[in-house]
Amino acid sequence: MPSRSSSRCSSNRIDKLDFDDNRRPPSTTDGSDPGGLLRDDESLLSNVIEGVIERDRRKMRRQLAKSLSFVSAILSCLCAGSITAYSLYGPLFQSRLHFSQVQVNAVSTAAEVAMYLPVPLFGYLCDQFSPRPLSLFAGICFGLGYLLAAFSYRHGYIEEGGFPPAVMVVAFVAVGMGTSCMYLSAVTTCAKNSGRGKYKGLALAIPIAAFGLSGMWQSQIGSRLLYDRSPERYGEVDVYRYFVFLALLLFIVGLIGAFALNIVDEEELIDQAVSELERSGLLEDSPFFQRSVLHDNSNGYGTVESSEALPNSAEFDDDGTDFPLQKARRQSEDDRRKAWLLNNETRLFLLDHTMWLLAAGFFLVTGPGEAFINNLGTIINTFYPPPSPGPPNGNSPATHVSIVALASTFARLFTGMLSDLLAPAAAPGQSDDKRVTCSRLVFLLTSTLFFSIGQLLLASGFIQSHPQLFPLVSALVGLGYGAIFSLTPIIVSVVWGVRNFGTNWGIVAVVPAAGAALWGAVYAAVYDAAATD
Repeated sequence: MPSRSSSRCSSNRIDKLDFDDNRRPPSTTDGSDPGGLLRDDESLLSNVIEGVIERDRRKMRRQLAKSLSFVSAILSCLCAGSITAYSLYGPLFQSRLHFSQVQVNAVSTAAEVAMYLPVPLFGYLCDQFSPRPLSLFAGICFGLGYLLAAFSYRHGYIEEGGFPPAVMVVAFVAVGMGTSCMYLSAVTTCAKNSGRGKYKGLALAIPIAAFGLSGMWQSQIGSRLLYDRSPERYGEVDVYRYFVFLALLLFIVGLIGAFALNIVDEEELIDQAVSELERSGLLEDSPFFQRSVLHDNSNGYGTVESSEALPNSAEFDDDGTDFPLQKARRQSEDDRRKAWLLNNETRLFLLDHTMWLLAAGFFLVTGPGEAFINNLGTIINTFYPPPSPGPPNGNSPATHVSIVALASTFARLFTGMLSDLLAPAAAPGQSDDKRVTCSRLVFLLTSTLFFSIGQLLLASGFIQSHPQLFPLVSALVGLGYGAIFSLTPIIVSVVWGVRNFGTNWGIVAVVPAAGAALWGAVYAAVYDAAATD
């Protein structure tokens, strides 16, 4: 009777004991070699172990890249909000450069408009390419803007041969653009790297809260370390040195972000988005999608003709690796697919009427908040008119910038964490009937209530008679302002997804620019009218 090995050798059929064509068949009973089987099993086991180790290494590298990106994003946000300390040196533009209140507000408004108006473009570039070029551009804008502002301030007012106010406006336009780019690159990185996690709200709230803290610690450095030591101006911030410090710091931070900010597994986000759009039926009329389906059925991907679906063997090396032409073609198709997805999701976002309602509410709330924060210094000065010596240290502009920053930071972290814990499940099958839920919109409306109470207290005239209670107003405005700026991007990421987050949030974030311009002009007109009476 022929042995099993001889029967396998005589036929081309692969027996269930054979794993591949290169496996050595076992010997006959008379000349058996049990060591060969052991060696084959050890080789198979070692391959499995190597595969598991390599998979764990890739997972660890991805997690390390996410962690480094998160740390870099927090660092960027912790430094990017330097414009929120404008009230620290804004009054000195009046006293030292002889700016009118309208000109002081023109500088801050120009920074606000430059910070918000180009956000959709910056967001699109961040989605289309990556956050890293945007971070580098932010560092350059900050460096050039603050250096120009420093030299403009040092040359004095125009009657002494100094620069006109327009130069300061141009400098703060660059600062506003740098603020927008650095903030958006950091927040978009966190949104996309944590978009599928359980605590995506908290992952967004932490860098947003760090952005609120930036004005606090930078204003404290300006007032306590970089202050003027001359007898006649002792204690005032040395604006020139303060601007040079910010220029160097923010350029270095932007440079760090240009290397450290990475979006991990972005291809999976794109594939998931295409699958969701396909299931929703929104892709049936898309020529790009129809072409992709045709080529998928032809065992090809992303090519224009079916003849290109199966590349010629000449496009591959002997070991099966792609030639550069094939790699370039595949990369080009991936880029086209990504651009098509982003454009399609932007169109759906703009056609959603609920987005416009959210943007309208954001406009009505953020405008008065921007005007309040930018004019803290002049508001406080109205409590102590001449010949009073001015506000005490406990009621100084730097103190109130810190109060607003701390209250805003607390609100951003608290609402981000609480909304993650209480928000309803995204999918119906994931809901837990026993869990108490609360919509993020409820938190948003509650935050606007805090904001309104602070504004009503200031408008009532009660604070003018009791200026020692002004920290209460700053705290209420900071709570409402911080919660609104935390919850709105979280709602955008949850409702419309994170694949196009930079563009979507950029579109909504434009409206504070109009609010800042409108309410800043109203405040300046009322202030100048009252000052001339």
